Amino acid sequence: MVYVLLANGFEEVEALTPVDYLRRCDGVNVVMVGIGGSSVTGSHGITVQCDCSDDQCQLEDMDMVVLPGGMPGTKHLDQSPFVERALKTAVKQGAVIGAICAAPSVLGHKGLLQGKKATCYPGFEGELTGAQVVSDPVCVDGRIVTGKGAGAANLFAFALIEQLCGRERAAAIEAAVQWEK
Repeated sequence: MVYVLLANGFEEVEALTPVDYLRRCDGVNVVMVGIGGSSVTGSHGITVQCDCSDDQCQLEDMDMVVLPGGMPGTKHLDQSPFVERALKTAVKQGAVIGAICAAPSVLGHKGLLQGKKATCYPGFEGELTGAQVVSDPVCVDGRIVTGKGAGAANLFAFALIEQLCGRERAAAIEAAVQWEK
């Protein structure tokens, strides 16, 4: 199960691109979880009806958790007890953890980037506590996948697919959506 955590003020492209592309992978169940309610509004006024709210979500059989960036969405994620529980569950179950744009700061604040390479939106580097910050659009270090921003949403989504389903499946999705590097 893949859980994509959406809080009011999330960056729409960073959330919905991974949801869309991961749902194209046979056998991958993606659940959009609304933090604070099942209906959340992104930083550019797009309202999304999530599959469930955080108070309804059981975090069962977690393969991956994804945190999109955006403001103030990232702040809401950082302050949420549910997000903290989801990240602890991910670590305990050996799940992949993905965060893009400002959201890698949440991982830094929770101590999950210690000794890891990570990338983020420019200006948030100081929030990646313990990380070796790189400027790559996407960075994979073990089970942690980080992305730089909305412009890297496709690459971020493909990296998540590769972690979950392998390079061949990621390449198939790249071809299906006509991605050209």
